[in-house]
This record gives sequence, structure tokens and C-alpha cells, in this order.
Amino acid sequence: ASFTVSLRAVDNITVTIKPRPGVPPSCPIWVKKVIRAELKIKPGENVTFTFACSTPEKHFIMEIQKNIDCVSGPCPFGEVHLYPPGLPRLNRTFLWDVKASTKAGLELKFSTPWLRQIEPGETCPDFVSYRIDSCIDAATVNIGTFCRNGSVSRVKLLGGVVMALRLPWDSPLTASGFHIANRASIKRLCIIESILKGESSVTLMSPNYPLGFPEDELMTWQFVVPPNMRASVFFHNYSLSNCERKEERVEYYIPGSPSNPEVFKLSDSQPANIAGSFNLSLQGCDQDAQNPGALRLLFQVVVQHPQVDENVTHLVDLSKEWNMTVTIHLEGWPGRVPLPSEPVCLICKDPRSCDRVQTLTSGAVYRISFLCKDLSRLRVTAEKGISCVDLRWCQRKVYSLSVPKAVTQLPIRLQKFIWKLLAPDLLNIEITSPSLKLQQHVPEQRCNTSYSYSVVSATPAAELNVGVFCPGGAIEKIQMRNNVTISLKTFGKGFLNESHHQDLKMSFVPHIKDECMFSVSPGPRAKVYLQAPNWPYGLPPYVSISWYVAVPSERVARLGFSKDRVGVTCDMGRAYVNIKEEAPGAEEIVRREDEFLPGPRNMYHDFWVNVSNCKPVEKTQLTLQFWVTFADKPIDLGVILAVVAGAGVLVAIGLTVCCVRKKKKKSQSPMVGVYNANVNTQAPVKRGLFPKGRKANESHVYAVIDDAMVYGHLLKESNGSLPPEVDVYRPFDGRVGSLPPSPPPLSFRKDLKCSSSTEEPPLVTDTDLDTYTFAHQKSERSEDSGEKNENHGDTSTSLLENEEEEGSAE
Repeated sequence: ASFTVSLRAVDNITVTIKPRPGVPPSCPIWVKKVIRAELKIKPGENVTFTFACSTPEKHFIMEIQKNIDCVSGPCPFGEVHLYPPGLPRLNRTFLWDVKASTKAGLELKFSTPWLRQIEPGETCPDFVSYRIDSCIDAATVNIGTFCRNGSVSRVKLLGGVVMALRLPWDSPLTASGFHIANRASIKRLCIIESILKGESSVTLMSPNYPLGFPEDELMTWQFVVPPNMRASVFFHNYSLSNCERKEERVEYYIPGSPSNPEVFKLSDSQPANIAGSFNLSLQGCDQDAQNPGALRLLFQVVVQHPQVDENVTHLVDLSKEWNMTVTIHLEGWPGRVPLPSEPVCLICKDPRSCDRVQTLTSGAVYRISFLCKDLSRLRVTAEKGISCVDLRWCQRKVYSLSVPKAVTQLPIRLQKFIWKLLAPDLLNIEITSPSLKLQQHVPEQRCNTSYSYSVVSATPAAELNVGVFCPGGAIEKIQMRNNVTISLKTFGKGFLNESHHQDLKMSFVPHIKDECMFSVSPGPRAKVYLQAPNWPYGLPPYVSISWYVAVPSERVARLGFSKDRVGVTCDMGRAYVNIKEEAPGAEEIVRREDEFLPGPRNMYHDFWVNVSNCKPVEKTQLTLQFWVTFADKPIDLGVILAVVAGAGVLVAIGLTVCCVRKKKKKSQSPMVGVYNANVNTQAPVKRGLFPKGRKANESHVYAVIDDAMVYGHLLKESNGSLPPEVDVYRPFDGRVGSLPPSPPPLSFRKDLKCSSSTEEPPLVTDTDLDTYTFAHQKSERSEDSGEKNENHGDTSTSLLENEEEEGSAE
């Protein structure tokens, strides 16, 4: 098909058709039977031409440039048309080059749906873009590149402007979409107006971005915001130039503010929660001629409805904390950047200081509020450092590794809490969990709690990943030689309830010989899985790890290894696994890296497991995993039989003794001697109670009769008128004191002399005199001779009293 382009001289329009860059020339242009590679049609010309191919849009592009002189003559203000009509369907660019005085201003007013600024290199969805350049004298400044469907409604410029509209070959667009108007001088580089309706956001850049903003220039953005909405400003990317004079800054003009304009550095947190419209200006400085640097800025303005909870503040008291930071941020921070279409969540330290990320430091009190519809999108990450300055004081202090209430009381999920423990040269670090204890997260025994601890120790060569642990296991403490980082990570919402029961503690302890040492105290029926640090990548070279496993009483432990070898081949040195029970004479089991690990074995006492690495051959590593179970101690059958036999012998002896006693008592009818435990053997007696000497009376005769001895025939020989008295000896089974026995009463001493004094000593009670009392029966012989007992009420009389009576009768 042929095309005819007719240009009027008054329109001052030039049309140029030229080859598409990067496409080899294979489709010439025919003009009056003349082949041309490029065609240029000037004002006042009328040209007819054809393409030698059916798809010229793949080979050519077209520029339509209109020059407008507003300096020497009147400007054609008003709507800008796409002229001339009847152009071929090629990728085309319309250029409007407007010359104007710097004493006047030009305004580009865009039709709805307005424009949206994009970064250099970004393309528009419909491939329709606008580029605006400001021309002051010989200098050209790129104001920006824009797509359709945005919030930029007007651009005011100082001096001339070059406006470029790029359309694809198949675009149905027939109107330019903007007007040109004349305005008074704006006394700055440009003014960009953005109208924000409803909840929305706009991203804007400084002129020449990402190159530098012109030296010592001033520009302004005007934001039109409904009065019932709130706007917040965020600087996402900026840099500063090297200033010789003045200072680069931003200024805010906020209607109703008592301190207009409000001046901020680009490094400051920018105003937020602004009610209604406001202006933002960027001011450059006089730059160093030798090293100017570059001032550039990319920022975002977010508009949203006032939040229901924006007046609800949450007190975060960090005044008593030390060396601690708390960061409130969006989920996925800092790796993930939220999309512009996502609802904005803002954290405010005060009504005007809001941002997507807020970092709180220890030693202060904060009142936090949120401009966010969905707080579940926010997270908290905290970090606390603990170090030792005074060695003597450090060793006496126990540090609690629990999340402070100032963090847990926030209505935001805690994502991670990090403790950085710095150990001095002479001390090591010990972490303990006295009540909950720790469980190591291994494939055979996974943690299913709402939080876990990741423990990393820094060795001189590299970091040592000690492992991941959770509460509810058997590990009471872990000792490490170097600096330690403990990261508490939460899973789900259950941590808020379980945070009250944290018991992880930390202290500085004397130097240990191993790189890491675990103390394991399982329950009586527990099954514990343990694995060496740095699993599955292997221990670093020359690192030694120990486990001390306590075996509960009345239980026996069974120790087994998950693999038959440690899996390392040594380049230098040897790798060893040592096992030893804490018992006298216990044998130590030692295995090298080239030997099989011992099979499952029973351990009856507390025991040690130690592994020490060599320098491994490349691509080999030492990995060790073992398990410990518990069962009741087996009872020895020989011991049971011995106990039963011993019990049988004792029962037989007891029965024999009982039978003999019963037989003797039945045949002899012996008198029974009753021992009085309350006797005071040293108590004094009445004088004259025994008037005879020791040889004359028979008080020296021992009153206790042996069980197998009967003394009746001796009594018959001394005095035949009395029947024999029989007694049975009962061994003493009462309490025996530590003092030596008491001497006998004075009345039983051989050298007793009667005192001539008439004074009588105190009377002695009956219990004092009643040392042994014998119950004896009168024989049939005495009854036949007619002898009668004087005491009819009690047949029990003291032998001492009988002796006294016999002495009186004589």
C-alpha cells in the first residue's frame, strides 16, 4: 500500500522514517521509483511512498517533531493533537519542542487517567510512555518518564520543554492526552502535582534520576490529599552530593502546621500521618567542582484511611535493658520489598514519625501505635548482647535468657530474639535449662514446640553450629569455649502462652577442655537422640565434643550408635570416639576413625561419650549420632536364692529357740524376773536397812538367774525351811547409752561402815529399790506344813525384802 503525507509549512512539523535499530535493511522505501533507506518529509512537502515489504513495522520507526516558538511569537496553547493524519502504522514518537523564556512558565496538564512515573529502563504495560525534558538555556534536564494511569495531573516547568510521546505501531491512541498552558514564572526547576484519591500510593523520583539532581536547584512536589485521609512519606533510595556551600535538604509545607516549612535531612525519618494536602521540596547545594557527587532521591507517598487503633498506644519500656534493640517490621523484612499494591502497615513512634520499619534501642521508653489494618503482617526481631567486663563479678552472676515482657506484650508476633554472648579469654559460656531441659532437634526426634533455640559457637577457624534445641528434653546444660549466638525462633501463635515458662539461663564458667560439652540427665523412661554439632556437614578439624549422660538410679542405660563408623578419613592426626563409665575400675572403650563403633551396650553408671576430630581428607567429614534408652536393672537370681535361703535359716533358728523355751517353761514352771527400766542404780538407801555386814547378809548374791541354771538346791543347804526359788533370765533389749555403766549402790560395797550420825538421808522410793522383782510360787510342801503368807494381796515380793525379814527374825 502507498502512503501520502502532506505537511503544511505553518505547522512546522517534520516527519522522519528511518530503519529500526538492530534490524538489517531488507525492506526499502520506494519514492517515485527511487529506493531509499530513510525518508524525511519537511514542512510544506507532500510525499507519496510505499514499502517493499508487507510488515514495515518490523523494519522502520517514525518520528514526528513539531517545533513551537513561544519566545518570538504567540504560543499555540490548548489541546495538543496528533498531527498529521494518515501516517503508516509504525512504532512512532511524537516530539513537541517548545521554546520559552525562563521568565515565564509552561504547564503541561494531562487528561485523566493522568500519569505514573517509572524508573529508567522500566516499560509501561501498554507500551505508551511520556518523557518530559526541561530546557534551560543549553542545559537539558530529564524531569521523568511516565506511563498512563497514575496520579500525576500537571507538570509546571521553567523555560522550554521537550515533550515526547511514544506509541507502538498497533496503538489505537488518537489524542495526545495533554494541554499546554502559559503560566507565570515558578522560580524553580519544576513543580509536579499529584492527586491522590482514596487509599493509594505514588512513587516519584528527582529529575535526572538515577543521575544527579542539578546543582543548587529547587523543585517541588504538590500532593493533593482528601482532608479525611492520612499521608506518609518514605525515602527508599537517596544519595548526597559533596557540597561546598549550603546543605541539601527537604522542606515540607503542611497546612495548619505551626512550624512551616518543616526542614528535614534526607537521612531523617520523614513525616507520616499527615492529614490532607502538603508540599514537598528538594533543595540542592553548590557542589565541589572536583568531586561533585550526585544528589538523587526515590521516595513514596502512601495515603490511607485513619486507622481505628491509631490513637491506641503500646508502652515499650526498655529503660532498664542494656545493649538491646527491638525492630518492628513487615514479614519478610529485609529481603522482601512490599509491592506498591499491597496495603501499607506503618509503625509510629509518635503521631508524625511513622515508617514501615522502626528500631527501638535500650535505655528509653516508647509509645508505639500502628497505622495498619492487619497487624498479623508485622513481626518483631530483637537482639541483646551480653559480655563480661569484671571477671570476678561475672562468675557469680546468672543471666536469664528470656524474652522481656516489653516485647511479648506487643500485639505482634515475635519472629526472632537473638542473644550474642561474648566470653572473655579466661572464661567460657554455659547455658542451662534447669526445669524444662532441652531436646536436640534431630530427624528421629523432631521438635514440635512453638519455639526453638539455634545455638552457634564461634571457633577460631569457623562457626560451629551446635544445633537446634527446644524445651522438653534431657539436656540440662551446654558448655562452650567461645562466643555464642543463640537465636530464639517462634512458630505460630503458641509462644505467647509458653513464653511465661522460659527457663533458659546463661553464666560464665571456668575454662573447659572440649570445644563443647553436653550434660544429659534423662528421665527414667526416656529415649534420647544426640548428634554432634555441625550436622550433617561434619565437625571442624581438631574439634573435641563430650557428652556426660547421667543414668537414673535403679535403671540401666543402653547406648547405641546410628552408624557403624564416624565417616571421616584423616589427612593428619587421628579421630577418636571414647566411652567410659563413672565407676571404679571401669574399662574405657576407644575407637579410631578406621574402626567400627561398638554395638549397643548396657551402661550401669553415669558415663562419658567423647569424640575428637582430625584434619579430614577433602570431601569427608566426621558425623556422629547416638541414642540412649533406659530399662529396669535386672535382679541377680543368685542374690534372690541367697536371700531366700538366709531367711529360711533365720526362721528355722527362731522356731527352734521358741520350741526349747516353751518346753523348759512348761517343765520347770520358773519364776519370771521383770526388769524395771526406770531404776536409778545410784540412788542412796536408808541406813539400817541392812544392819549386817556384807559377809553376814546375803546381799552379795546376784539376783539375776541364768535361764539354764536353777539354784534351788543351794537354798536348801543354807536353810531347809524355805522352798527353792526359781527365776528365768531375760536378756536386756532396751536402749543402750553411750555412757559407761553406773557403779552399784553403796549398800552393796564391801567396806560399808555405819555412820554415827543421827541424821537420816532422804527416803528412797519404791521404784528406786525395786530393781528386779521376781514372781515366785509357793510349793506344795509349804502348803502342807501350814505356812501362811503374810501378804495376801500380792504374791510378788522383793528378794531383798525377804533377806531383810530373815535378818530381823534372827
